[in-house]
Amino acid sequence: MYGDDSYNMPLGFAMALAGNPRAMNAFMKMEDEKQDQIIEQAKSTKTKREMQQLVDRLVIN
Repeated sequence: MYGDDSYNMPLGFAMALAGNPRAMNAFMKMEDEKQDQIIEQAKSTKTKREMQQLVDRLVIN
């Protein structure tokens, strides 16, 4: 479902996705490689705001 990094998904990212059903749906439709890239981006966020912006961009893209 989430490629090889599924068990390394940051908790903050999972929570932000849970709070945005449209972003969750967009993420779930992505290929595994793209999901892995997004997860890596999530790991490098430093603030809640950055995480929320990352999740919000999933709906825009």
